[in-house]
Amino acid sequence: MIQKIFTTVTTSLGMLLIPLVTVGAAGPYFGQVDDLFTRFGGFIENVLIPLIFAFALLVFVWGMFRFFVWGQANEEDRSKGRQLIIWSIVGLVFMVSIWGIVAIVAEGVFGTTTGSNLPTLPGTPTLAP
Repeated sequence: MIQKIFTTVTTSLGMLLIPLVTVGAAGPYFGQVDDLFTRFGGFIENVLIPLIFAFALLVFVWGMFRFFVWGQANEEDRSKGRQLIIWSIVGLVFMVSIWGIVAIVAEGVFGTTTGSNLPTLPGTPTLAP
């Protein structure tokens, strides 16, 4: 019984230490794995999140179409359109609030600002004397 526990503990510790050995061998930047996570994060930030926001906005516009145009005379279509509008607004508010919480945590804990790749606005034109 004790030998079985010893074998289980030793095997578990060995499996837990394998990632530490590979990280140590890969250097301080984790080699290819770091590049993979950077690209995956860029995909999420630059492609996936705007796509989800666009989908939520499309659902909102479709709900308005169903409420005002398609369901003008039919109360059932108006109620379906109303539900689409409500749930799309709830989804948009949820996504924006999560985005804000992540930005606050990233700046407060890690000291980095998210959204630094946003373009700067041009200055206000002035009349030169």
